[in-house]
Amino acid sequence: MKRSLAAILGAAVAIPLVLSGCSGDDDDSASGPITLSLAGWSFATTPEFKTLADGFHATHPDVTVELKEYDAANYDTQMIADLAAGKAPDIYAQKTLKNFYTYQNGKQLLDVSDVAQGLGDKVGGMANYQVDGKTYAIPYRQDSWVLYYNKTLFEKAGLPTPDGTWTWDDYAATSKALATKLKASKAFGDYEHIWQSTVQGFALAQSQGASIESANFSYLAPYYTRAVDLQNAGAQVKFGDATTNNLTYQAQFGKQQAAMMLMGSWFIATLLKQQAGGDADKFDWGIAPAPQLTKATTGKSATPVTFGDPTGLGINPKLAKNKVEAAKAFLSYAAGADGAKALAGIGITPADTDAVKDTFFQLQGVPQDELTKWTFATHDTKPENPPGKYTAALQNILGDLHTAIMSGSKPVDAAITEAQDRAKNEVLNK
Repeated sequence: MKRSLAAILGAAVAIPLVLSGCSGDDDDSASGPITLSLAGWSFATTPEFKTLADGFHATHPDVTVELKEYDAANYDTQMIADLAAGKAPDIYAQKTLKNFYTYQNGKQLLDVSDVAQGLGDKVGGMANYQVDGKTYAIPYRQDSWVLYYNKTLFEKAGLPTPDGTWTWDDYAATSKALATKLKASKAFGDYEHIWQSTVQGFALAQSQGASIESANFSYLAPYYTRAVDLQNAGAQVKFGDATTNNLTYQAQFGKQQAAMMLMGSWFIATLLKQQAGGDADKFDWGIAPAPQLTKATTGKSATPVTFGDPTGLGINPKLAKNKVEAAKAFLSYAAGADGAKALAGIGITPADTDAVKDTFFQLQGVPQDELTKWTFATHDTKPENPPGKYTAALQNILGDLHTAIMSGSKPVDAAITEAQDRAKNEVLNK
């Protein structure tokens, strides 16, 4: 369903917090101050968790939210282990939709249907966390992938900046031209991070009828052929170099090593913070829609198709009974208008964007050009990881496909054929 960011969510209704305790054992029915633990990752560059914890405490002074940091690259692996060992925090983020089924089917998420009902029916991404009519997590963010571009480097190269009408062919041609024009500056035309989503997310979202559960991955071929060609042409860093040198997308764009980069809207907050603190160079930048498969979804009269999983919050069902109401109140705050304003204040795209339409573009450093504003507000965002029983296993196979192709160890067609055979034999037909 097509939708704009500005139309995803209406005003949320907060669940009142009553710290009166719950029935049960004496240890579980205490009143007074409560401390909740919240899981997150990369706190130095991902300020949203502290922002939500501090904001909630300001409105609920009897509740303190303590943060527990996990490794971003291994978040789900570590979280699954902690849940199994009974050491997981009270509230934990659903970093992507890839492992939602694993958590929900393993009974590691509390039913929070009452929170969802209180927030209403306009929360972006809520349906992805619903199973058999019940809701098991609440989205507080709805990111979408966009094209970041360095206006300063484009001007230096003497090339026109994106205008919202680009197809992938336009993007590839511009990247190659930028690399040639900026050779003396040692800047690439674009930076493609090592994640499989940088190729597969767009392919799945933009290809008619594509489905990972079909075990027909032929829709990936043109996207990978283009990505490999850009590497071979010297327009972007090679996958092997990016992996070996542990390159970060923040530094590649922030330090002007690349003129363009496809990345999620969460990077706006990081770039603002790094430019203000000196960790990124000062330069003019903007965002444009992600390149499209055809011209049919380009231009101001169309809705560009992109991808992005919501980021949700779930509650550990093993938390103490006297903390349940407080934990649910935190979810309601994070996904509601107050949480949305707090997130927008640091450049994060919240689930409730109706509450922050004006706030976001008042932030110091946010580009004010019309294309950036239009891109932020208008796109058809489809999930990177459509929730399902086989999603995690199939995405693991597709991750191997990505590495094989981008590293040059297998040709595109051979890697796709192998992945299809593995999907059928190892996952779907077991």
